[in-house]
Amino acid sequence: MGVHSGSERVLAGLDPEQRAAVTAPAGPVCVLAGAGTGKTRAVTSRIAHRALTGEVSGRHVLAVTFTARAAAELRARLTALGVGGVQARTFHAAALRQVRYFAPRLLAGRAMPELLDSKARIVTLAAARVGLRADRAAARDLAGEIEWAKSSLVEPGEYVVAAAKALRDTPHEPAKVAEVFVAYEKLKRANGVIDFEDMLRAAVWGIEEHPDVAEQVRGQYRHFVVDEYQDVNPLQQRLLEAWLGGRDDVTVVGDASQTIYSFTGATSAYLVDFPRRHRGATVVRLVRDYRSTPQVVGLANAVISQARGTEARLRLELVGQRPPGPEPELRIFTDEPAEAAAVATRCKALVDAGTPAREIAVLFRTNAQSEAYEKALTEAEVPYVVQGAERFFERAEVRQAMVALRAATRSIPGETPLRDAVVEGLAAVGWTPDAAPAGGAARERWEALAALVQLAEEHAATPPVLPIGEAAAVQRLVTLADFNDELARRAAAQHVPTVEGVTLASLHSAKGLEWDAVFLVGLSEGTLPTTYARTAEQVEEERRLLYVGITRARQWLWLSYAVARSPGGRARRPSRFLPQLDRSGGGTERAGAAAPRRAERRRNQVVSCRICGATLLAGPDRKLGRCPTCPSDIDEELYERLRDWRARVAAAQKVPAYVVFTDATITALAERRPGRAEELIAIAGIGPRKIGLYGEPVLALVAGAAVDEVCPEKTLEIDP
Repeated sequence: MGVHSGSERVLAGLDPEQRAAVTAPAGPVCVLAGAGTGKTRAVTSRIAHRALTGEVSGRHVLAVTFTARAAAELRARLTALGVGGVQARTFHAAALRQVRYFAPRLLAGRAMPELLDSKARIVTLAAARVGLRADRAAARDLAGEIEWAKSSLVEPGEYVVAAAKALRDTPHEPAKVAEVFVAYEKLKRANGVIDFEDMLRAAVWGIEEHPDVAEQVRGQYRHFVVDEYQDVNPLQQRLLEAWLGGRDDVTVVGDASQTIYSFTGATSAYLVDFPRRHRGATVVRLVRDYRSTPQVVGLANAVISQARGTEARLRLELVGQRPPGPEPELRIFTDEPAEAAAVATRCKALVDAGTPAREIAVLFRTNAQSEAYEKALTEAEVPYVVQGAERFFERAEVRQAMVALRAATRSIPGETPLRDAVVEGLAAVGWTPDAAPAGGAARERWEALAALVQLAEEHAATPPVLPIGEAAAVQRLVTLADFNDELARRAAAQHVPTVEGVTLASLHSAKGLEWDAVFLVGLSEGTLPTTYARTAEQVEEERRLLYVGITRARQWLWLSYAVARSPGGRARRPSRFLPQLDRSGGGTERAGAAAPRRAERRRNQVVSCRICGATLLAGPDRKLGRCPTCPSDIDEELYERLRDWRARVAAAQKVPAYVVFTDATITALAERRPGRAEELIAIAGIGPRKIGLYGEPVLALVAGAAVDEVCPEKTLEIDP
């Protein structure tokens, strides 16, 4: 195959925007790629096209990603396109390879220090040195703060000020965290080990401080591609700049609306500022969504269109390319157990109808939410797998709590109310019902144990009935021993190994994945956005999390929330990010209950523009079935006949014309021209009563009847 035919094969099938990204000239290129717009294809095609046309050599290209899976996919696609020699690696893998190669030169013959897989052990020792007792969760939180600081190029002596500026939710007083940071660095050096941030810094140092190393690295790598550029942190950006050495042949790809890792130090600022920092940069926007149906795309656009802040400057309006599919379902339930049971029932129905279980996902904000869905899916006999986290009953803190609760049966009186008994038992593992502690891992641990308390409340609300033969009206007190038996039963049921199943995952761990059917659950205020999102920037990141969740769905999407956490609990509001939900709390459902009335179901559905497919939010737009900016296809002659008919009916009934139908409804009828009663009732403002009163003459008018034919005087009067 010749060079020309090979490069033309690469370009074949690309849409105009993808082609523009692939054929952009050498130099700085910024590809703003929305979810599902084919960014991986665009990236690999750009590398392949440049290599096959002789513009670059594959061995001089370094493509960096954030996951080994993404790097492997890049390599596989490039191989399929006939391009070899390209290095596609994560930032860490690329840095490690370079540091190991240059270690003899940089370390003057000394052995390269061992690379730590985890900071936990040394962080625990460092905390002890400064007088802190750090359990597993506390050590994870302290390690997270140290990683954030080092990734943000913050030294131990700068931590207190930097943490205050960044509004960090620190696990201890910032000054104490700084002490742990100092002790950690000393222990690390004493043990002759380095962490991943040290390794990135070593790669930067080797290039910046050793001209011979810089010359060799820059001679090898002359063209750079960076995927998921919105997730770059300051240390990674410093390494990229060291690799570039003032050159500008770099292509970055990202989506500011998918910036969801700022708590780790990632920032979209480099993506947002790319055109300013690289004058003359080519900027290409990929907006054609090939993953999701227009209905899913419309909802995603509606959610992100309300975004504010820096990232919103690069917001993309996606355009769905797939055939139409079902409207997203928006559902409200009385409580979380009812929500979980309904989700499990629908998952089973999807699997029974032929959807592979691996193509279904249930996504939630926090890992602590998984237990209810693990239980519901188990009871529905639907296999599942937990993505990016241990199953609820396999978590270390839950196992420890169950041991403590079994031990507590020996000291807590049997007549103690169950919730009080569980709280008292959990005190042995350091849990208290006070506010959740600061720090992500500690908070997650607290929430997991809080979920056990919630289970106790639910279990106590349904005490076992005494055996037949005893007083039927008497119910036995639920004891801590009973609850321990229930926990053991649940743990055993959820330990059944599964090879393939419905994916349970947090929204963060779902990034980069996609499924045919997606359930977004627990969408209530306090959960999404979380109560810990205190600043405008943090709230916007929560909005982007929902956007990421929505854009994981290819065909079928369900969004739901429960009015109360547990049966009879305090009422909550739906997430502010879901403007279509009925915020009165009406239309709630119980698992197994009959389907909601048609009007309620219609009120909670997403309505899409019948012309462009965008999600409609305003009442008048939903009634017309189109955006106010989309062209009207009104039948003017029908519109005048409907107005004439309405005037006659209103006069006969001695009521204002709007009581019969409003102007907006008349316009909707003349635009949408319904042919059946089902199409009439789909128009907002026309319910069963008006169908009974006016359905027949309206349908006749739409079919072409004259006003005199459908409106004889004797039929105009109705009962008062």
